[in-house]
Amino acid sequence: MSEPKVLREKRGQTNIITINRVGVRNAVDSETAEALEAAFRAGEADDAVAVHILTGADGHFCAGADLKTVAGAKQNFRQKAPMGPSWLELTKPSIAAVEGHAVAGGLEMSLLCDLRVAGRSAVFGIYCRRWGVPLVDGGTVRLPRLIGQSRAMDMILTGRPVGAEEALSFGLANRVVDDGAALDAALEIAAQLAAFPQICMRNDRLSVLQQWGLPIDDALKFENQVGQKSLQAGAADGAARFVAGKGRSGDFSDI
Repeated sequence: MSEPKVLREKRGQTNIITINRVGVRNAVDSETAEALEAAFRAGEADDAVAVHILTGADGHFCAGADLKTVAGAKQNFRQKAPMGPSWLELTKPSIAAVEGHAVAGGLEMSLLCDLRVAGRSAVFGIYCRRWGVPLVDGGTVRLPRLIGQSRAMDMILTGRPVGAEEALSFGLANRVVDDGAALDAALEIAAQLAAFPQICMRNDRLSVLQQWGLPIDDALKFENQVGQKSLQAGAADGAARFVAGKGRSGDFSDI
């Protein structure tokens, strides 16, 4: 029996999704794309899940779309979100644990996530530039929003490799850790996020995402609307705990 192309594991409150196509550096074909989308949807539907982590097996994140599929089965490759979950509007925080290469569609998949933790030897890049294969999983949208248009244009037009330290310097990576430690570091962050009051954190996250498409006045109104919901959902209890002496001087150890 062949290995599944996508592995899904729930560890605590974390939905761990692993691309598992080792022989092709976790390149994504249509079957893998469908399994990836299903894995994210399952985590979204599970009330016990607080955070998604996306990673790749055997030391590589993802080499992008499987070009054999693109070359040989144009009509069968997904026309919408070819990599699978890239058009989903996730309601829960997500973290990409990146080892090895996150290139082409693999880079786009990392951009779906809110945070990226990279091994020291990780490489990001638009390697598909060489073959005339376009970015159709959010790369031209999310990358400039994340790192600014000038840097995004450099990556998109040249296709050059960007190492982990450079990626950290301009916000493409959020953390750089020793090789092989990206998943453990992502799990540590996920545990921290899962410990926070969830309604407030998710509403603040939603406001950050929604403000891109809104004029400033509307964005501020939306922030207030979801903020009011967070206040009603228990902010008074949190404030009372602070007044009682918890969390002083920025202490996060007792939340």
